[in-house]
Amino acid sequence: MKKLLLSVLLVMAVFSLTACNGSEESAQGVTETTVTVGNSAATSGALAFVGLPFNAGIEAYFEMVNDEGGVSGRTIEFKHYDDEFNGAKGLTYAEKLVEDDQIFSFVGHFGTPIIGATETYLTEMGIPRVYYATGVGTLFNPSAEGNERASFPVQPLYPAEGQVMVARAIGDFNASKIGVIYSNDDSGTSMLEGIELEAEKNNVELEIVEVEFGAADLSAAAIKIVEADVDFIIIAANQGSAATSIKALEVAGSDVDCITSYVNASPSFGALIAETLDSFDVYASAWVDILNDDASFTEEYQLFRDEMEEYNSEYVNSVYAMTGWIAAHFFVEGLTRVGDDDLTWENYINAMESDPIKNPFGGNIDYSSGQRVGTQAMALTKLYYTPATDSAEAVYLWDVEQPIQSIDSILGK
Repeated sequence: MKKLLLSVLLVMAVFSLTACNGSEESAQGVTETTVTVGNSAATSGALAFVGLPFNAGIEAYFEMVNDEGGVSGRTIEFKHYDDEFNGAKGLTYAEKLVEDDQIFSFVGHFGTPIIGATETYLTEMGIPRVYYATGVGTLFNPSAEGNERASFPVQPLYPAEGQVMVARAIGDFNASKIGVIYSNDDSGTSMLEGIELEAEKNNVELEIVEVEFGAADLSAAAIKIVEADVDFIIIAANQGSAATSIKALEVAGSDVDCITSYVNASPSFGALIAETLDSFDVYASAWVDILNDDASFTEEYQLFRDEMEEYNSEYVNSVYAMTGWIAAHFFVEGLTRVGDDDLTWENYINAMESDPIKNPFGGNIDYSSGQRVGTQAMALTKLYYTPATDSAEAVYLWDVEQPIQSIDSILGK
């Protein structure tokens, strides 16, 4: 019976995507006065410290929009299930949200294991997904077609970030030979995909070394990079693997600056590698910016803080609440563009593709011509370290060295 139901729904989804232009019938989850969306996310368990503020950011944005009358007379209703960061539960709830709750769209699809378990099903169904809380490389698609067009990544995907890191090496550090240490998990191999693509475009030589994800001893890889006499180093790895790579480079005698993923640009990561900063500088990408030139908050960030203070003051300073806010912003932008036209999946997808969408805390994302590559405009940050004293704790600060820029802007094109 389940398979029969899925077959019927698949036929309906294909029909809605192929026949909705000019149709007067709205998609599922849409009434004259409401549009229903949802997600599943880890709001209990080990990842609740991410999932709870993430969803709070979504809900705060929707509450702000609803208080102003909604979009085209429709308020937004948000349904959520706690999948505990478990792929099997994520798939169960995805099916429930689509088939039982009849949501119009996923907003804030949360976490790599959930994406891996649900993306095939959701693509088959053709339901829009706006914002993925992951950089997993399988979402990277520069020429989406058919139901693939219903996917709208926002935060940087690892292949796109790999491209940006190569652009930084060339444009900001005049590199002609780049060393690359990459971990053999999804994040590392996906970043490498973008690194190789951008290096080929710019005729730049790469010295690439693979390391085992989570390995404790990366001295051989570091020595190989040092002996290759590179101009700049990209650390295509996250968390522990990235820190171990950077520390191994310092032990191997490297004096060459390096860059790592935005995922690592945190004070806790800085504390792991602070001792290397006497030998070389460590940089990271960043995809949001909340400060004006005079160091005051931007208008968009102040709005987020004001609304979050009213909704749940616990998350006023949460970066995860910020990302939820961004997810909701992108979804609402599509609704606004559809306006008073029929709210169908096809009309919504076309609206999202019609013009680049501005991140309230950063650059633009262009979904035209099937581009599904997430954020490619990123800033450059540098790690600074102030040692502890008798009266103060150590400070690890990632300060902006270059503003959010596109790859072409970084390369001076």
